Amino acid sequence: MPLIEVNDLKKVYGGRNVVDGVTFAVEEGEIFGILGPNGAGKTTTVECLEGLRVPDGGGVRVAGLDPVADHDRVTRILGAQLQESELQPKLTVREALELYAAFYPDPVDGRSLAERLGLTEKLDTRFAKLSGGQKQRLFIALALIGNPRVVVLDELTTGLDPRARRDTWRLIEDVRAGGVTVVLVTHFMEEAQRLCDRVAVIDRGRVAALDTPAGLISRAASSTVMSFTPSAPLDGRELAGLPALASVDHRDGRYTLGGTDETVNAVISLLARRHITAHQLRVSDATLDDAFLDLTGATPS
Repeated sequence: MPLIEVNDLKKVYGGRNVVDGVTFAVEEGEIFGILGPNGAGKTTTVECLEGLRVPDGGGVRVAGLDPVADHDRVTRILGAQLQESELQPKLTVREALELYAAFYPDPVDGRSLAERLGLTEKLDTRFAKLSGGQKQRLFIALALIGNPRVVVLDELTTGLDPRARRDTWRLIEDVRAGGVTVVLVTHFMEEAQRLCDRVAVIDRGRVAALDTPAGLISRAASSTVMSFTPSAPLDGRELAGLPALASVDHRDGRYTLGGTDETVNAVISLLARRHITAHQLRVSDATLDDAFLDLTGATPS
């Protein structure tokens, strides 16, 4: 049986269906990603999962339990890092860990958790003095202090610099390696592509697609992306007639074309016939960004 089951979930605000029939399941041991444009219903969905909001329809089960009716039991097996979290500025890392540990019957040892998350040297540091990355590490620790089977991380790396973000990714991989199932809400496509076993794309309150990152990418209209700056003007009509062409973008003299390997070969042949050099030529496989745009028609946020 899946560890998490969400069936035809509905949530209405002001007469609008913010979540409109969302269905998915999360297997134990997965890192399961939830992606979607701003306002798509991602956070509302996981808040129902956490028991913070009462669904208006459908059902949610965590290890067979109802997050609302069985809230106390669910909180013992589910840890959560909310999209927006704060602590008292003068609270130290040690005090925060001890405080949260007191909420659970069988908590993880706070010192060993701090060591695991690189916070040992910060145990006596006040929350207000922590860097953004250190605060995120602390919130991960607080989500794990109750020794949960599953942890929900909502926009975990927003606001972090690239180094801190990648350090946090390694921590999430370590968390899963320790036997914890992870539900990750994110708008970073690279993050989802690297970490997640499967991804649900939620758009306008509904699941637009659910697959592995590779499976979603394979659905993209463009399996290959080619970009270059031509040494001479190109005829737009010739480009439009290229085989398997999915998209053309022309900005500041640079072309970006989406298509297949056949499209790339045709472009190279066209440039050779016209004696045009392709400066700064780049050819790459499609990414989760491309699949996301095809599925939602929106930029991730």
